[in-house]
Amino acid sequence: MQETKKKYMTIMDDNFPEVMKIIFGEQVLEYRKRSWRIPETSGVLVEKGLRYGENPGQEAALYELVGGNLTLGECRFISSGMGLVSSLTEDQMIQAGKHPGKTNLTDVDNALNILKFLMKTTACAIMKHNNPSGVALDESLSRAYYKANRADRIAAFGGAAVVNRAIDKTTAELMAENYLEVVAAPDFEDGVVDILRRRKNLRILAIPGINNLTQYERIRFVDFKSLIDGGIIVQQSPVNAILGPEDLLPAQATYQGRQYGAERRPTERELNDMVFGWAVEQGVTSNSVLYVKDGCTVGIGTGEQDRVGVAELAVIKAYVKYRDWKCFEQYGVPFNEMNDEEKKAALDAKVKEAKAGLVGSVMVSDAFFPFRDGVDVGIREGISAIVHPGGSDRDFESITACNEANPKVAMMFTNQRAFKH
Repeated sequence: MQETKKKYMTIMDDNFPEVMKIIFGEQVLEYRKRSWRIPETSGVLVEKGLRYGENPGQEAALYELVGGNLTLGECRFISSGMGLVSSLTEDQMIQAGKHPGKTNLTDVDNALNILKFLMKTTACAIMKHNNPSGVALDESLSRAYYKANRADRIAAFGGAAVVNRAIDKTTAELMAENYLEVVAAPDFEDGVVDILRRRKNLRILAIPGINNLTQYERIRFVDFKSLIDGGIIVQQSPVNAILGPEDLLPAQATYQGRQYGAERRPTERELNDMVFGWAVEQGVTSNSVLYVKDGCTVGIGTGEQDRVGVAELAVIKAYVKYRDWKCFEQYGVPFNEMNDEEKKAALDAKVKEAKAGLVGSVMVSDAFFPFRDGVDVGIREGISAIVHPGGSDRDFESITACNEANPKVAMMFTNQRAFKH
């Protein structure tokens, strides 16, 4: 056990070059390997880049784009000098804790991939293994963090909390109560860092570029996927087409000459939750289905092979997380550590009665529903609206399910898929 634990404390050497160049025809992009002088647990300053990759034993390096501007066809990609995570300096690592590993930085990066669509409102995204465990909006940063943490207190343990506003003392006190690996923000108000430093190994990152995240909404980056035989698939990163309710389309379909359409129009709250949920979808591993309500995630299902299965998974997670939160809120202990069977049974009954907060929520799917069974999963839990890309040959079945529901369920299309693998 001690030997296994030591692996996580190890700093690996890496044999990646200091400079990397990628040539697209006659266009050259130049990258520089990043490293930082950070004191390790012993207090000794160590010059090193990434601690290791996804696992101990995997060498890894972080490169920043420092030269070249790429244009392919009509698409102009992100230019050098626009760095966020890849341009972190020692000064911005207010408390490094120890050299970061790959996942620490990719968690922050994927949070920014969500937050860049939510800059008009105060928002918090808590990430775990490159997926959000909870995302929430609120006028108050402390409330946004509270709600994002409440959405999945279990998964937030050891996660990365990223916010799009300067952290205040109230928010810092809430964060300091939890075990987080990373906290990232554009800035920190006076006295906040001292509060966060109560967690000695917490990585506290100041990323001023978060204030300018909106400019990343429409700019693509080059996405590389390496194959087992050394080949590489290169693609443009996606662009979210749903930035406001006006970008959504009414759910309509034609089948055997008959027109089908969702009979109930969504409310303003439901439309806003659709836009919010679609922004969160940009950072969720596919296949995925989310449930969101009042600008907060209720259940997040990720990485399943079938759509009805992921719809069910998101429901199961909503029940488990809601029950745990209610237990912790009422008794100060996680549900799994509660020894009073009578209290546990009472909690279970309350959670089932409340349907884990799913009633009135919006169901969000990153791809169309091939059959109505996935839609029926959400309707059984009391959802009030659904948003998905549309385009299935059986869209008429899903629309019919919404119209047959009591009360009727609203449905809108994005006309855009949001796969992320």
